[in-house]
Amino acid sequence: MKNIAVVFPGQGSQRPGMGQDFFNSIQISRQTYQEASDALGWDVAAMCFGEDERLNLTEYTQPCILATEVAMLRGLHALYGFSPAFWGGHSLGEFTALVCADVLPLSEALQIVHIRGRLMQEAMPVGLGGMSAVISEDLDAKLILRTLVDLPLDVANVNSADQVVISGSLEMMPEAETRLREALDGERRPFRFVPLNVSAPFHSRFMRPIEGPFEEAMRTYGKGLNPKGGKQVTSNYKGGFHSGHSEDILKSMVSQLTNTVQWKENMQALALCADAIYEVGPGRPLGAFFRTINVTCSSVTNLSAAKRLFQGTN
Repeated sequence: MKNIAVVFPGQGSQRPGMGQDFFNSIQISRQTYQEASDALGWDVAAMCFGEDERLNLTEYTQPCILATEVAMLRGLHALYGFSPAFWGGHSLGEFTALVCADVLPLSEALQIVHIRGRLMQEAMPVGLGGMSAVISEDLDAKLILRTLVDLPLDVANVNSADQVVISGSLEMMPEAETRLREALDGERRPFRFVPLNVSAPFHSRFMRPIEGPFEEAMRTYGKGLNPKGGKQVTSNYKGGFHSGHSEDILKSMVSQLTNTVQWKENMQALALCADAIYEVGPGRPLGAFFRTINVTCSSVTNLSAAKRLFQGTN
């Protein structure tokens, strides 16, 4: 099987103990956590494996997930010779994809996402912003935008034909639910409106104040950016693959903060190139999205799952 693609989940997939079985069993995975700790100046493994409440604080969540996903991917390569040709990641997961495609060094990406998490949390006071998933059949993101046009809400993620996430003012979410239920004929077909457990309105207009500071962080800490591998990584902002030019990659990652994550388009782009797709990370939210486009995405959330999938394949 030549053309393997790997996708990485983003924030919300974290859990205590994530990656610990890789850490305990595989040297390169242990070294990855140490590399992360050296880059950040605090014990990343201890935060991932213990009961540290900071694991759910955005500025710590993001580097912890990034370190864990890279440690897992490197472990899979060491054990099974697992060598993907294409990469994708949902929101934060796009940074993992760039690291694994050798576009960004891990140490630099960790510092960037640590700052990214802090900036995203500071962009709006806790309790004022939120995100909700709109779940129904054959959703039209443009119709959703038109329905909410006069509300301080944006389409944050187009995850599949059946799920779109909106983001913005928390107090406007009930009004949004009422309007969308009517516009999407929610009384006659399945309709769910699910508030998400997040602390800020990510991928919305409310992240605009941090675009400048985040771009500065990207330029300051991303000195090792190697754009060549970007052509193998899907861009949440563009929908297709990155261009392979440094400035385009940088601008796309900054634009990702305030614009829609075009995950449905990312999945379609990867499905056209890959013979098999795997999800690697502490959680497995992306596999269900791939099923909506009739594509199988096998999930590796721990070492036991990896053994079931890859034992005897190398």
